[in-house]
Amino acid sequence: MASASPASLPSRAATPILFALALGGFAIGTSEFAMMGLMPNLVRAFGVSEPDVGHLISSYALGVVVGAPLLAILGARLPRRTLLLALMGFYAVGNLASALAPNYMAMLVARFVAGLPHGAYFGTAVLVAASISRPDQRGTAVSRVLLGLSIAILVGNPLATWLGQLSSWRWTFALVAAIALITVVLVARFLAPDPVAPGQSPMRELRAFNRSQVWLALAIGAIGFAGMFCVFSYLAPTLIEVTGVAETWIPVALAAFGVGAIIGNVAGGWLFDRLQFRAAAVILAWSLLVLLLFPLAAQATWSILPAVVALGTMGALAPVLQTRLMDVAGDAQTLAAASNHAAFNTANALGPWLGGLAISAGLGWTSTGWVGAATATAGLLIYAWARRDERRQPVPSAG
Repeated sequence: MASASPASLPSRAATPILFALALGGFAIGTSEFAMMGLMPNLVRAFGVSEPDVGHLISSYALGVVVGAPLLAILGARLPRRTLLLALMGFYAVGNLASALAPNYMAMLVARFVAGLPHGAYFGTAVLVAASISRPDQRGTAVSRVLLGLSIAILVGNPLATWLGQLSSWRWTFALVAAIALITVVLVARFLAPDPVAPGQSPMRELRAFNRSQVWLALAIGAIGFAGMFCVFSYLAPTLIEVTGVAETWIPVALAAFGVGAIIGNVAGGWLFDRLQFRAAAVILAWSLLVLLLFPLAAQATWSILPAVVALGTMGALAPVLQTRLMDVAGDAQTLAAASNHAAFNTANALGPWLGGLAISAGLGWTSTGWVGAATATAGLLIYAWARRDERRQPVPSAG
C-alpha cells in the first residue's frame, strides 16, 4: 500500500480530517460544474455566445490537465500537509480572480488558473486519507474525500445557479473562494504536520511514474469513463427533444445524476475494499449495461430519471482507480494520484467530442448511449490488458 505520513488514526481523530479534505472537494466540484448552470448569466455579462462560455469550461479542464502533473512534480519535496494548504490557497486565489474578472479574456485566464491545483489537491488529499486509515479501509477513505465532489454536483451546482440568478454570478466564485479558505483553516487545525518530509525528488517521481500499470490505470479512466460524460453533456437536449419533457425537468435530472454520483462514490470505495482492482471490471460492465439501456430509457418519462441516477453511479470508477494507483505507483504516489484527475478530465473532453460526432452525423441524441457503450467496452479491454500485464510482471508494493 501507499506509504503513510502518520500512522492510521482512530475514527474520532480521522473524521474531522476527512471532512476538511472533502470540504475542499466540495469547493472544487462547485466551481467546476457551476459554469453549466451560470451559462445564461455569463452570456449576458460578457456579451458572448454559449459556445464562448463553453470555452471557459474547457479552459478550466485544460488547467486541470496541465496542473495535475506539473504541481505534483513541483510539490514532490513538500510535506503533504504543506502542499494541501498551498494548493487550496491557490484555488481560493483562482476563484477570487474569477469573481473579479472584468471581461471575457480575463475570465478565460482566471478559469485556467483556477483549474491548475484541482488534480494535485485531490491526489494529495486521497493519499493523506489513505495514510490515516486502516489498510482494509483505504477505498472507503478515498471515497469519503471524493464525496465532497459528488455532493457538489447534487447541492453545490444548484446552489451556485440559484445564487447567480438571485444576485450575481460573481458571488458564486467568491463563495467558492471563501469555502477554499475555510478548508485551509480546517486542514491546518486538524491535520498534524508530517513527522518527516516525504524526501521525494521530482526526478524520482518521474522515473517511478514510468510503469505500465500506472499508464493502463490512467487509460481506463481517460477512455472507459468517457461514456458518462458523453451522455451527460447532451442530457438537456435529450430530455427536451427525445423524452419530450419541459425545461423545468432539467434541474430535476441534474439532481438525479447527483444522487447517483453519491451512491456510486460510496459503492466504489466499498467495492475496492472487497474486490481490489477487480472492482474496476465490475463497474465497467455495469457502465456498459447502463449506457446500452439509456437510448431505450430516454424514450419515456417514467424511465429517464432512474436511467440518469444509474448514469451517475458510473462515478464509482473514480475511487477504484484512485486507490489502484496508490498500489501500482511505487515512489510516484503524488504524481500518479494527481494524474488520475487529469485522466478523468481527458474523458470529460473525449466523451462530448465523440458524442458530438455521432449527433452531427445524424444518428440522433440518444446515440450518445451507443458511443458511451463503445468507450466502456474499450475500458474493459484495457482492464484485461492490465491484468495480463500484471500476471507477467507482478506489481511491486509501494514503499
